[in-house]
Parts: sequence; C-alpha cells; structure tokens
Amino acid sequence: MKKLVYLFVCMVLIVACQDSESTTESDFTGNESSYALLAGSTYPVTGTVFFKEKKDGSTFIRVELSGTEGEIKHPVHLHLGDISTPGADVTALLNPVLGKTGISETELAKLSDESTVTYKQLTELVACVKIHLSEAGPEKDIVLAGGNIGKAAADGPANGRVAISVCKSE
Repeated sequence: MKKLVYLFVCMVLIVACQDSESTTESDFTGNESSYALLAGSTYPVTGTVFFKEKKDGSTFIRVELSGTEGEIKHPVHLHLGDISTPGADVTALLNPVLGKTGISETELAKLSDESTVTYKQLTELVACVKIHLSEAGPEKDIVLAGGNIGKAAADGPANGRVAISVCKSE
C-alpha cells in the first residue's frame, strides 16, 4: 500500500512539474526581434532585449545585461516615445533584472492601462526600454541601460542613441 501511495505522489509531482515548466519553443511563431541596450549612466552596463512572438499573439521579452551584480532587482520599464523623450509615460512594467544573473523574463499581453498588446503592435510602437538602478529613492532616476525598440529603433540614428532622458517619477 505504501508503494502505491509513493508511486501516486511521484506521478502527481511529475505532472505538476511538467505543467509549471516555462515557455517551450513550440509556443512561438518564429517572429522575433532584438534591440541593443546601451549604458545610460556611469555604470558599465550594456545588453540586449529580445522580443519573441508567441502563438497566442503575446510577446515573450527577455532582457540580458552584462555588468550587473548582487541581489538587487533592477526595475525594467517600457516607455512610449524614444529614449530621449523627457518624461515619457511608462506603458508597461516588465519583471526586474536580477543583479546576479543580469536576466529579466516577462510574458507581455497587456499594457499598464490593461489594453491588450500583440507582438506586432509592440514592434510598431515608437518606444524604448529602460533599466533602472533602483526601485525607490534617488537611485530610481538612474538609468543603467536603455534602448529604442520598434519604430523608434528603426527611425533613430544608426547607433540607436541620441540621449537618455530621466523617467517620469510616479
């Protein structure tokens, strides 16, 4: 009897683990784009943000940074307007970058105002991504890295950068 209970528990755990696995390659359409993230301050932080279209139309966003460390979580914002637009509105909060890995992963289907957004719509926005040093205090206005995405990247200068403006404080 104990063996049957043990076997049942093991089967439940295996099924539960399979259901909780992250996104697999079969979830994607094959459409993807990437954008450079350049240092936004005196901190030597750079990287790339990747957008991958999921079959349901939503977007898997992965930020990969080099130059981060420690247990700090760096907030990641998607802003309307190019990276030099002062006071640009935050249109989506992405999952923070963990300092020790330099990675953030977010599945985005809705913007901050709860409106639905697709991969195609994201790649047509004049927008940018900014990664901040801190969530609060004076360090929240320090942009570690950032870059234009969508039409802002396509229409911007060859190096993707004019200037990085400070974010609108909420």
